[in-house]
Amino acid sequence: MERPYILHMFTPGRQMSPFDVNMAADAGYQVLAPYTDVTLDAVRGLTQDAIFSRSPKGLARTGIFIGGRDAVLAADMLDRAKKAMVPPFAVSLMADPSGAYTTAAAMVASVEAELVAMGAGGLSGQRVVVLGGTGPVGRIAGVMAAMAGAHVALSSRNGIDVAEEAAQQTGQRFGVTLHGISGGDRDAVRRSIADADVILATAAAGVQVVSAEDLAVATRLKVAADVNAVPPEGIAGVGVMDKGTPVAGTAARGLGALAIGNVKYQTQQRLLRSMNEATEPLVLGYAEAFEAARALLRQA
Repeated sequence: MERPYILHMFTPGRQMSPFDVNMAADAGYQVLAPYTDVTLDAVRGLTQDAIFSRSPKGLARTGIFIGGRDAVLAADMLDRAKKAMVPPFAVSLMADPSGAYTTAAAMVASVEAELVAMGAGGLSGQRVVVLGGTGPVGRIAGVMAAMAGAHVALSSRNGIDVAEEAAQQTGQRFGVTLHGISGGDRDAVRRSIADADVILATAAAGVQVVSAEDLAVATRLKVAADVNAVPPEGIAGVGVMDKGTPVAGTAARGLGALAIGNVKYQTQQRLLRSMNEATEPLVLGYAEAFEAARALLRQA
């Protein structure tokens, strides 16, 4: 009898995301085993329980997925699981907390592709402002944009101190330079986007962070991307289906939540399938998610 494909799913939260469970099943995993309330210190033991229960050959059909809602903690858990391997006893690993890695990858890769299509040369040298930048998607989107050469500022509605703390912590953890900027009130938002080339809206669903009046001050704006699919739109004038659509009253192009979401879905599915089909162990984190989204868009 052939061994089944098993995916062990770790989360520090109280429940594993149903979205991730469905995605893993669709990628070919036959047995899905969720583990909740998993601490960083528990990762080593759980990982070694998984790797020593099968022969090295059987481990090709075994994987570990790390979820949760904390983008930094997920990266730490991924590192801890990787260090727990005892070759040749090793399995493929993937982290995607709250979909933050694949959502951010889809968003930033889509912006990059749009800039190239406009003749703006990609993200290198662009000034990127991430509104809602202290959340999991915002932080990782900022990291990816910085990896691509952009000058990135994380904005927080809670003010400059919170934004700067998030920027420093995230930049140090992921090895990039990020800055904090205040989005505490309308004037602060307008000051933050006045000289932005790119706006990434990653705030809570159903919250409009940039109004049409705010956009009027963003005279350098090239691309506005929004991952909020719940009305009202996070950026006024950017519809959920927009894919390079002109944003009214500006010279910018818009990327909407469902257009980005389609790239996110395909990116996550591609990564899970690559784990499922791998003959050698893979480690898939935020950087691999970004490269997968870029490759997907290059093939489009």
